Amino acid sequence: MKKSSEKEIIVQKLNKLRATINHHSHRYYVQDSPDISDGDYDDLIKELVELEVEYPDLITPDSPTQRVGAAPDATFTPVNHRKKMFSLANAFSAVELGAFFDRVEKDLETNDIEYVCELKMDGVAISLTYEDGRYVKGATRGDGAVGEDITANLKTIRSLPLNLVVEAPGLLEVRGEAYLTKTQFEVLNDERSREEQAPFANPRNAAAGSLRQLDPNVTSARKLALFVFAVGHAEGVEFETHWQTLDFLKQAGFSTNNNNQLVKSGNLVAGLCATWEKQRHDLPYEIDGVVIKVNQLDWQERLGSTAKTPRWAIAYKFLAEEKTTTLLDILPSVGRTGAITPIAVLEPVVVGGVTVSRATLHNEDEIKRKDVRIGDKVLIRRAGDVIPEVISPVTAERTGEEQLWKMPSTCPECGAGVKRLAGEAVTRCPNIGCPKQRFENLVHFASRGAMDIDGLGPAVIEHLLATDRISDAADLYGLGREELIEIIPHFKEKAAGNLVEAINVSKEQPLEKLLFGLGIRHVGKRVAEVLVEKYNDMGGLKKADYDDLVEIEEVGPRIADEVVAFFKEPGNLKVLDKLEGAGVRMTTSRKPKGAGPLSGRSFVFTGTLS
Repeated sequence: MKKSSEKEIIVQKLNKLRATINHHSHRYYVQDSPDISDGDYDDLIKELVELEVEYPDLITPDSPTQRVGAAPDATFTPVNHRKKMFSLANAFSAVELGAFFDRVEKDLETNDIEYVCELKMDGVAISLTYEDGRYVKGATRGDGAVGEDITANLKTIRSLPLNLVVEAPGLLEVRGEAYLTKTQFEVLNDERSREEQAPFANPRNAAAGSLRQLDPNVTSARKLALFVFAVGHAEGVEFETHWQTLDFLKQAGFSTNNNNQLVKSGNLVAGLCATWEKQRHDLPYEIDGVVIKVNQLDWQERLGSTAKTPRWAIAYKFLAEEKTTTLLDILPSVGRTGAITPIAVLEPVVVGGVTVSRATLHNEDEIKRKDVRIGDKVLIRRAGDVIPEVISPVTAERTGEEQLWKMPSTCPECGAGVKRLAGEAVTRCPNIGCPKQRFENLVHFASRGAMDIDGLGPAVIEHLLATDRISDAADLYGLGREELIEIIPHFKEKAAGNLVEAINVSKEQPLEKLLFGLGIRHVGKRVAEVLVEKYNDMGGLKKADYDDLVEIEEVGPRIADEVVAFFKEPGNLKVLDKLEGAGVRMTTSRKPKGAGPLSGRSFVFTGTLS
């Protein structure tokens, strides 16, 4: 028997470990902003499981091993799942996978077992409820028993059927995964970068953040996709195998993953997992493993589950793709609003099939927090297999020759003295004539979310600026076909004609797109829409004062300050006059808020809300 003092030490270790895991769970599941890698989180869970196996009398009901996910956010209405939504036990090697098959075969007393293998999406688990074939409710997994009502947000996913195309049970609850494609994830982070918002770390967090928006319009703009993978509850219909449920779901109109496979024995699964680990980068979406499920549903019932995980399924997790390389330099990069972002210049290294030579370090405070120095050996990860990220320095390999980095006192592009306002993490170049800011502003103006000028990419803009043919966005509307052929290398008549046409078409873009394209600080797409709802032309926006602006819902003091400052700047007003003179739309067909046919009238409704 162990000494009590030794046991007290174990209790302290368990408490500290649980507190650490709970912190990271909250960051991951609730805040959608993890601060450690999935691999590090898995290691913490694994350490806790091993301790609790050794000391089963010290397991507590609130231990992270005894629950799923995190408690639902109080912002959303709670939804009770009819059947618990489990998380899965993990296997990180062929040996651990083999142990799972051995246990299943022992419990079922046979080795003649079929398995369904499904790709483990890097998305968000959801539950969908249908009544008489009609979609009525959608929810997050939450803690497995109670989730969050996100019915309206899920309804924006185009691949979610609102009505089933087969004769459906009176009540049907379907389980699935909402996710972002790699392309849409990059588009979303590009937009956030242009709006000077922090990029999402990976597609899973981007999807989670999108689903938990209070405004479904934001979710809709993110273009989520959906795969379903199980029936959680059904009335009046029975299935014998999991494979049959997948076929039913596909026939009903749901999107199921075409890469699902029915495997005749456990011996074949390890090879399948190894194949997908190599081919994962060929897919249009991110996966981090393969889910293996016993196919026979009555055998699933017989195997049962623990408090947290089903005993009939397991997730084979791929190894996190991280590499070590040398940080050669840190270069300051100027954005469209003058924000200076430190960029890590790396000795090229292949991570997840892609050669990485640069990565963002976000800001000066982040460099200090991580204690990253020029010359360090650093650990690199492609966050979500997309964004190169410096995780940390390898301090054990320091030689003493590494150099601390400091934000320069002048802009690297124009030489103006830089400024960092109190309370902000970003250092900025205040010179609105800075050539890099001008370039980035034009790239933003032409982007898909703004004026959507097809063919006006960074290389073309660079040539136009270098030849002094344009100095601002308004000058674009004076470009001619022959002029473009002369200025832009390799431009032929067709390409030049297409670009001139795209520029002319952009004149009719909605006012909110023009407003977003102007690049006013803190005015993203949604704020631009809100402002246009209040003011129906550019003239009204020019005259808007601070007091009027802060009265608008979703417009705070910082946004109001920036809008007023923008329209007071003579250079900005000159560009707007030139845009108007070129025929760019300066009004909207929308009616200002409060100008509808019911404006000023009162209605009283009586009844009961359930």
